[in-house]
Amino acid sequence: MSSPDGCPSPGHPGLGRRAWPWWAAAIVLLLVALGCFATVLRDSTQPAEAPATWPTAQPAVSRSAAGAAPGTRRAGLARSVPVALSIPAIGLDVGLTQLGLNTDRTVQVPADPQQPGWYRLGPTPGERGSAVILGHVDSYRGPAVFFRLRSLHPGDQVAVTRADGTVARFAVDAVATYPKTQFPASQVYGSHGYSALQLVTRGGDFDRKAHSYRSNVVVYTSLINPAPTPP
Repeated sequence: MSSPDGCPSPGHPGLGRRAWPWWAAAIVLLLVALGCFATVLRDSTQPAEAPATWPTAQPAVSRSAAGAAPGTRRAGLARSVPVALSIPAIGLDVGLTQLGLNTDRTVQVPADPQQPGWYRLGPTPGERGSAVILGHVDSYRGPAVFFRLRSLHPGDQVAVTRADGTVARFAVDAVATYPKTQFPASQVYGSHGYSALQLVTRGGDFDRKAHSYRSNVVVYTSLINPAPTPP
């Protein structure tokens, strides 16, 4: 017979068998006790089932636009150069210039503080991938075109008029501030499998010695409507 924990239960010798000496019975009982103790010890030291891994925080850019479920973002439109930018939430409606690279391979910044620029070596707004528009936050003359960019909220809309007459509309996913030394270039300029538009300016604390801001502000947006084909 076995006990509930699986260890054999000690019992009297079977009928018709010669009785064991007392010291032999004592040895058997001792071995049985040691076996049960080893079984209990082994079971108590087995690790419990590993808990499910906690999900890591998703990149802000991967959040769905304007509350839409993931996977509903538009795939993208044909290439067409952007000519104007409108952000109603901050009262912005302005034309766009084009930006390339400096000789040191850094991205150019707009020459006019009051006019943002589209990075022309990347996708156009509405194409699949990450289009990027850069603008100044201020100048020695006062607030510049992207001065209020950091006040945007998820769900605010951004419209880009394109040269083919279409208007690509985006919704803000998130607004993030990064130290300049930790600027996430791959997240801002990289493709994420859908049509995104990133708006970039300076922000954070102002370094008076260097006459520059210590951080960058990035507004992440994604396409929320297919622009109509112009007649």
